[in-house]
Amino acid sequence: MGPTAFLAPPPGEGQSSAWIQLVPLVFFFVVIYFLLIRPARKRQKQTQTMLDALKPGDRVVTSGGLIGTVAAVDRHVVQLRIADKLKVDVTKSSVVGLHDQSSPPAPEP
Repeated sequence: MGPTAFLAPPPGEGQSSAWIQLVPLVFFFVVIYFLLIRPARKRQKQTQTMLDALKPGDRVVTSGGLIGTVAAVDRHVVQLRIADKLKVDVTKSSVVGLHDQSSPPAPEP
């Protein structure tokens, strides 16, 4: 017998090792699903719910950092009042969240 005779699997047991090789791959995909995909879907649903519920008077933050009060909501466009007589149109998808009004404004230097 040569040294490679001990490395070969016994006859009939070659197929069970294929299933054992798939277990770590399946485990990897399950972990990725629960750590990355599922939380991202949950955040996406929450954001979509927030966008669908936008109404005039809500204070929002855009992805560009603008903080304003919603003046009007169209299908894909939100009109924000960012000063007394200044309104800007932004896409609905650029609104990233509601502005927390309970936090005090940052002190100016």
